[in-house]
Amino acid sequence: MSDQIRLKKGLDLPIAGAALCEVTKRVAPGLVAVKPTDFRGMVPRLLVKEGDAVKAGTPLFADKQNTAMVFCSPVSGTVDAIVRGDKRKLLEVRVKADGKNEAVRFDVPKISSLDKKGMTDLLLQSGLWPCLKQRPFGTVANPEAEPKAIFISGMNTAPLGADWDFTLKDETAAVQAGVDALARLTRGGVHFSLAAKNYAGSEFHKLTGVIFHQFEGPHPAGNVGVQINHISPINKGEVVWTVSLPLVAAIGRFFLHGVYDVHRTIAVAGPAVSNPSYVEVPAGVCMKDLAAYFNGDGIRIVSGDVLSGEAVGPDGFLGYYHDQVSVLKEGNYYEMFGWINPFRAKKFSVSRAYPAFLRHKKYDMDTNENGGERPFLMNDVYDKVLPMDIYPLYLFKACLAGDLDKMEQLGIYEVIEEDVALCEYVCPSKVEIQNIVRQGIELMMKEM
Repeated sequence: MSDQIRLKKGLDLPIAGAALCEVTKRVAPGLVAVKPTDFRGMVPRLLVKEGDAVKAGTPLFADKQNTAMVFCSPVSGTVDAIVRGDKRKLLEVRVKADGKNEAVRFDVPKISSLDKKGMTDLLLQSGLWPCLKQRPFGTVANPEAEPKAIFISGMNTAPLGADWDFTLKDETAAVQAGVDALARLTRGGVHFSLAAKNYAGSEFHKLTGVIFHQFEGPHPAGNVGVQINHISPINKGEVVWTVSLPLVAAIGRFFLHGVYDVHRTIAVAGPAVSNPSYVEVPAGVCMKDLAAYFNGDGIRIVSGDVLSGEAVGPDGFLGYYHDQVSVLKEGNYYEMFGWINPFRAKKFSVSRAYPAFLRHKKYDMDTNENGGERPFLMNDVYDKVLPMDIYPLYLFKACLAGDLDKMEQLGIYEVIEEDVALCEYVCPSKVEIQNIVRQGIELMMKEM
């Protein structure tokens, strides 16, 4: 049996351009990139140089603090470029695929024969350990930690998010193998959450060895952080691990086939996409390989969802944890009279300031903020879209003030940026809430 949790707070953005459930292209491996900036809490140590030949599963860099934790190439080929930023910070390792699809082969034992240490060592060696994230703080999981449980969200409520029942419909066996492997890492069990409205219709409700939960409600009901808050809140000193469902399948493929395989089917969606649909790509695919889907100039290409993704531009690469590309028109324009104009029929308003709310429709949203940053005033809008048992406004102010004690008391262990992304969207002061929370998290990590 599974428990059902109904959330009333939140917001589903009525944004146009959702991907149709069809795969319209299979991108052959070309130029891909692995970005150390995708992995919180680690300092990279480069293991290759330009011109080196690599296979899928060859380590490209490791964590200086734990050299056993390696980050691998998703394709076979040669190291094309090593991109650095200010103070020689490592930003990207680019690999040019050779089309041979050669991979490092692993002798994989049966999952049932492995204990926690054996499973940890194998995932570290294979390069799949970075699939696991740790709460609090959203860093790569610490292999030496003892998590009280592992949480997986089987529902994606992010705007224009990929439908995992579609993208993983042929990978139920891989997901089951991934779940079985993760279960060896904790005594607290693997918690798996599904949408209540489609629980029986999802193939994932047939998984074994998991603790099921059903969630009903608008976004961010699908965020694993929200689910943890309602299932088993994180207290000081506790650690939980999370894995996204596509990466659970990647772990499962490793145990089924003995190779490092992190390819994925992504949603290419948004108002500025000519044919919103799904595309099979190698991990770290370059946006140039998806250019045929982008509609014209003056657009913003986002790796991830429109609320918490990363703007990468036409020459950027897909993030390690992302399985969608969102494309919006740039909102670099001004409107006469602005928000006081009552005839803005094409604008969506959370507060129902315009008559458009009377019609249920999708909107061609763009990146225009409709105003600039203003003083950070007391309000109640954050509470309306954050279904967690915390006081968001006071938490954000504690982060701004750098008050560690208040941050602890107000729930900093419970959230990362994606959990408060809607707060930033509805913020009347146009404050960068996600950046404030990240600064608070980094301060906590530094002091701890």
